[in-house]
Amino acid sequence: MTVVEAVAGGWVGWVALHLSIGIVGTWLARRYALHRQLVDQPGERRSHDTPTPRGGGISIVASMLVALCGLAWCFPGHATLMLATAAGTALVAGIGWVDDHHPLPPWPRLLVQAVAALLLAWGLQLEGAGIAVAGAGFVAALVLVNVWNFMDGIDALAASQALLVATAYGLWAGVGVGAWFALALAAACLGFLPFNLPRARIFLGDVGSGALGYGLAALAAWLLVDAGPRGPLLLLPLSAFLIDATLTLALRVLGGERWWMPHAGHAYQYWVRRCGRHGRVTWSYAAWTLLACLAMLAGRGAPPAFIMVGLPVAGLLGAGVWAYLRRTVRRAGEDARE
Repeated sequence: MTVVEAVAGGWVGWVALHLSIGIVGTWLARRYALHRQLVDQPGERRSHDTPTPRGGGISIVASMLVALCGLAWCFPGHATLMLATAAGTALVAGIGWVDDHHPLPPWPRLLVQAVAALLLAWGLQLEGAGIAVAGAGFVAALVLVNVWNFMDGIDALAASQALLVATAYGLWAGVGVGAWFALALAAACLGFLPFNLPRARIFLGDVGSGALGYGLAALAAWLLVDAGPRGPLLLLPLSAFLIDATLTLALRVLGGERWWMPHAGHAYQYWVRRCGRHGRVTWSYAAWTLLACLAMLAGRGAPPAFIMVGLPVAGLLGAGVWAYLRRTVRRAGEDARE
């Protein structure tokens, strides 16, 4: 830790560095997007009503890459894992950046994301993780990249969730590369959020949403190596997004819809259309995630049996809230139209 403190000036300097990258990088990204006319127009599949630039998440990507390369240098024992994660981040962000400029079919993007997930799994195995942890890292990367992309549909939602999850994972890690990377990711998100609140002046874009999902998957996989039977607790901070994305996707598949295509069927999207205020929905999701983060940290001292019972109960509770919210808000909207 003293090496990092000497290089980064301690955690204060580390946070200041990545906060600055987030702020300055987002400002530059907005100027670039306006110059190149990278603008999301309002539409039936979107939740905003004014043209808004996209691609601001490139600032968070820059912060992540700086952090990973810096940690590879400061912690030589973890260099391979850090560089493998950096390469995966660059792949996910790169295909997202291309998609932000020229929309791509879903399958090429999925192929690149799978390669990035393999890089994370490979790095974990070289780090000494077992096949189960490496496999979990692969699945987590592929899932969270797309979940964060699905859920990045209203002002500040994806970045605020990533900020909360990264902070909680950093507290779980306490020390080491996981804690430092979590700090960097949280600080970069904090630097981006002023451009996304109270009304978005730029969106993350696919470059940012995918990279956030990948970064959080990497963090979760790193922590899983030493988590033992308490590893499933790491799912709790992700539960708001996982529940909404998974159940919405399941309904689309069961309904015979083209589930891989853009849509506006998530619970948060129904809620925004009903109340017309992004902030209320974002803060509500943040409240759920904050409670989930506290539950994760508190549960570290709980018996494994309690964890195995408590997690399914929490999942069922979340699914119930999702179903109630989606049904009630949708019905209210239909009644209003009548």
